[in-house]
Amino acid sequence: MYEGAVQDLIDELGRLPGVGPKSAQRIAFHLLAADTEDVHRLVDALTEVKNKVRFCEVCGNVAEEDRCQVCRDPRRSTTVICVVEEPKDVVAIERTREFRGTYHVLGGAINPIDNIGPDNLRIKELLTRLADGTVAEVILAMDPNVEGEATATYLSRLLVPMGLRVTRLASGLPVGGDLEYADEVTLGRAFEGRRVVHG
Repeated sequence: MYEGAVQDLIDELGRLPGVGPKSAQRIAFHLLAADTEDVHRLVDALTEVKNKVRFCEVCGNVAEEDRCQVCRDPRRSTTVICVVEEPKDVVAIERTREFRGTYHVLGGAINPIDNIGPDNLRIKELLTRLADGTVAEVILAMDPNVEGEATATYLSRLLVPMGLRVTRLASGLPVGGDLEYADEVTLGRAFEGRRVVHG
């Protein structure tokens, strides 16, 4: 479509998740029109993140040291582990300021279509963390989709026989939503997770 370098940039941008051909083209032309200093800052940020950032040796979260900020925090409870799919899920839970335990990042979810099975996830590392018996509860905080459900079910079957308390995050109807627009899985979960109302 375009000459050499421009098309190469569009192609590379198009390989990013969530960036389609039109978005890739828009970003490429934005970068062409941007000040050279702005582009250099972007290049520097990309280079720095690849050079500095790694995955925590304990939980698999992103870190700039051997251990992430959560795993280095002595105030965090090590008796509760919240298992999530991706590092972005840690950030989402941390924003609530409700959880004071530690995390375990699987690095994805079971997805046979994409050839991702249990062996492709950080499940062995989770079992290693549980081996010393200090963890009392494992919270499964997978995405509420088919892959997340499959991953949570697999982990439940693995962890419950170990005598651990295994819980799932409650899910259901969003605040401000309408019942008629809720899918069957969401409505089903809302019924399962219903609570007694105390007047």
